[in-house]
Amino acid sequence: MTDDPQMRPNRHDLGRVFNEVPELYDRVRPGYPDELFADLVTVTGMDERSSVLEVGCGTGQATRSLATLGCSVTAIEPGEEMAALARRRIATFGNVEVETSTFEEWDDRGRRFDVLVAASSWHWVDPSIGWRRAHDVLHPAGWMALLGNVVVRRVGEPEVYAETADLHERFCPGNPDWGHPPLEDDVRTTDEGWGLVEDPGGLFGSTIVRWYPTVQWFDGDGFADHLRSLSLYRRLDRDVREPLLDAIAERIRTRMGDRASRRYLSVLRVGQRTE
Repeated sequence: MTDDPQMRPNRHDLGRVFNEVPELYDRVRPGYPDELFADLVTVTGMDERSSVLEVGCGTGQATRSLATLGCSVTAIEPGEEMAALARRRIATFGNVEVETSTFEEWDDRGRRFDVLVAASSWHWVDPSIGWRRAHDVLHPAGWMALLGNVVVRRVGEPEVYAETADLHERFCPGNPDWGHPPLEDDVRTTDEGWGLVEDPGGLFGSTIVRWYPTVQWFDGDGFADHLRSLSLYRRLDRDVREPLLDAIAERIRTRMGDRASRRYLSVLRVGQRTE
């Protein structure tokens, strides 16, 4: 799973972890399918009159899709370099503002929103603060939407982790986080609640969950670049990370025909604010 909460560094390190490689992050990370945003509109009733708060916008991948809906978007991002790239990416839109802050410390200035969106970012927010804050910054009957990309595999399909398990163990032995992605069919059964993040209790109603299969294809060097954008690999010392990723790229070239997939189930989880 992309940036699994069990694999994350301290939340205060978030800006450093991704802020080091904003251009790489923007280039290799998966976006979200158009069908997801169409369903988000259908479920929440969003239109051009709606106000949206996006928490942890990164380089603006989901922000651009939200902006095309015509609604007013306020996006917050703790990493200064990530926020700067997001501003450049959405410069042609007049309905988006990017503010540099963590959600926990963000000054809402009394603003209230119809929808709060967090795309692969909510697990970085302190749950003891985040859920209550989300409830408070939403209008009555407002909506909370978590977007994510779950890395999955299919039976019988060549998969990079299986092909490189020995390399991971050689360069970083004993790391419990290495492992194969779950099977796609197994992930589809986890369609209740808010996923791997902590539950908000009674602050939000029951969730609506939708899945969207997507896939990225890489050559060896491209897959290594993709791994360079993940927190699990960014946390490694450079002297460990770079030889490992070079070896993975070479393995993909020599044993997988220089073509490797990164298969996902994109997921939308939506719940309505309770009174």
